Amino acid sequence: MNDTICAIATSQGVGAIAIIRVSGDEAINIVNKIFKGKDLSKVNSHTINYGKIIDPKDNKIIDEVLVSIMIAPKTFTRENVVEINTHGGIASTNKVLELLLTYGCRLAEPGEFTKRAFLNGRIDLIEAEGVMDLINAKTDAQRDLAANQVTGKVSDLINNLRDDLVQIISNINVNIDYPEYDDVDIITNELLIPKITSLKAKIINILKESKNGRIIKEGIKTTIIGRPNVGKSSLLNTLLEEDKAIVTDIAGTTRDIVEGEISINGILLNIIDTAGIRKTDDLVESIGVEKSLKTIDEADLVLFILNNNEELTKDITDLLTKIKDKNKEYLILINKSDLPTKLNINELFVDKDKIIHTSIKNNTGIDELKNKIIEMFNLNKLESQDPTYLSNSRSISILRKCLDSIEEIEKGLKENQPIDMIELDIKNIWEQLGMINGTTYEDELLDEMFSRFCLGK
Repeated sequence: MNDTICAIATSQGVGAIAIIRVSGDEAINIVNKIFKGKDLSKVNSHTINYGKIIDPKDNKIIDEVLVSIMIAPKTFTRENVVEINTHGGIASTNKVLELLLTYGCRLAEPGEFTKRAFLNGRIDLIEAEGVMDLINAKTDAQRDLAANQVTGKVSDLINNLRDDLVQIISNINVNIDYPEYDDVDIITNELLIPKITSLKAKIINILKESKNGRIIKEGIKTTIIGRPNVGKSSLLNTLLEEDKAIVTDIAGTTRDIVEGEISINGILLNIIDTAGIRKTDDLVESIGVEKSLKTIDEADLVLFILNNNEELTKDITDLLTKIKDKNKEYLILINKSDLPTKLNINELFVDKDKIIHTSIKNNTGIDELKNKIIEMFNLNKLESQDPTYLSNSRSISILRKCLDSIEEIEKGLKENQPIDMIELDIKNIWEQLGMINGTTYEDELLDEMFSRFCLGK
């Protein structure tokens, strides 16, 4: 934190503009050594200055540039920050970076600028994670979700919970330390129970809403399951509107999973086409079948395709039972509806609303499928709402642990445990919530989290 770091902040390659970012106490002085133009130490903060980058050894011009000066503390990292805008290109940007390293900078680690912003109190951990989510956003919904993290709306959810806990802890402390105060409510187990119950309800609601956040951020993991030659690969190609999977009349053509993604109402559908499920002596195909079955466990949605012109068999009903037993969201597509019917849908013991008749070859039933998915996952609601949800698995995991602790406190209160013991448990939850927004943290967590960021961010 005491040194000055630099990195190329834009993708390297041929382009109109490239940006090299510098942050630290000596940022302005170091850039001044290789800049020909105004004295950067004397210009106003948040100004853009025209000049040239030169190699001081031979006064050779490297590039014509615009240099942005931002003086601490009103910067992203709360340190002095300089951004050098060069012409895009590998040679010129690398040369400018080389000069910065030569004259006093250190190459930044991945995510180190954002890490410094966090350590200097500019942003919290939720906002930091939002920065990376904003960079990786592929849909408008993902962008909106990340933007609410960056602006602090999601942080407020956690801060409000911690404020509620502080109030409870303060009341308990006053009772314990100053029992002579007559104007303070005596905190008893009976008085604490409704406060804890209210806190529990808030956490449950945040966790419930976090499912929407995960769907927006990660998409809906969708696996296409069925016997060979029922139209799984054709469905994938139709949904993607491209020939991604090989389609033939030969059973067992698909031997490994094939993936693709589409957007429905701004939500990504991550689709996996699997090998046809059947008993086989072919080693490679059998491995593919095993992978197919595993995708059911990981899926949010299973699209189970049956042939309209094939009778129902025990292996099909067994597979359907497996899907239902795992409480998976699923839809049954009866494909090849243009062929003579041999399948008796009355033998399918499922909600008939989950059955869609399709002819993938003729592109019928596809719109109905998309509408069913929109209905099942409330995608219209997600599209219209302001997405202020927890979406990071780290944060959600911690909040679930807090919920477990709250339930233990409820149990303790009903068993009349001493109030000072209850207070310790409440303080522990307060500290756990602090790990979500970074009020409390471990160095190993920061190193691991920011290592996932791109260089220069």
